[in-house]
Amino acid sequence: MEFKIKKLQKKLNIKFNNEELLIQAITHKSFNSKKNYEKLEFLGDRVLGLIISNEIINLYPNEKVGILDKKFSNLVNKNICCEIGKNLKLNEFILVGNNKKKITKIENKIISDVCESLIGAIFIEKGLKLTKEYIISKWKDYLKTSNKTIIDSKTKLQEYSLKKFKVLPEYKIISNTGPRHKPNFKVGVKIKNTKFIYANGSSKKNAEQSAAFIMLKKLEI
Repeated sequence: MEFKIKKLQKKLNIKFNNEELLIQAITHKSFNSKKNYEKLEFLGDRVLGLIISNEIINLYPNEKVGILDKKFSNLVNKNICCEIGKNLKLNEFILVGNNKKKITKIENKIISDVCESLIGAIFIEKGLKLTKEYIISKWKDYLKTSNKTIIDSKTKLQEYSLKKFKVLPEYKIISNTGPRHKPNFKVGVKIKNTKFIYANGSSKKNAEQSAAFIMLKKLEI
């Protein structure tokens, strides 16, 4: 464990005085139900949001709030956190499993969560200034390309429906199957003058995005 923690600190380029805090930041609840990363992830998510929102306001002082919000969503999400976590090879450090059942595969969601929990730990250990430096160093490439605002499928379909019909798309959950740790949602979406289009996803949000994407292709938008 000592070697693993030293190696992680080297990857982060941050020396922790409180190594127990760092261990907590990489501990999944399946490994320790009481002392794990959940609260640090909660904190890290808020700190990350604060730093990135401030950064994009400084980068784009003349942009409207709606555009800034879209840029923020493209920069602060589970996919980006997962990419950064994989770049840091966090899967080599995360503590998962228990005596009864050992988890061998680290899911993307866990990598993303730990990316945020480490931000929370760095904030507690080093304060806002160093945490900001850490976040900007990891997000710099994403910030460079943030001038390109990518509109997600659900937002694009919503904008189309409001402009053409003055009503929002209608979404409905068809089913929620699978085990709790790996659910499968089936969601339908329709707009005026169309039938429901269906799609599946690992979460309600993902399923809605997939359904909206298929609807947009069908409408040739």
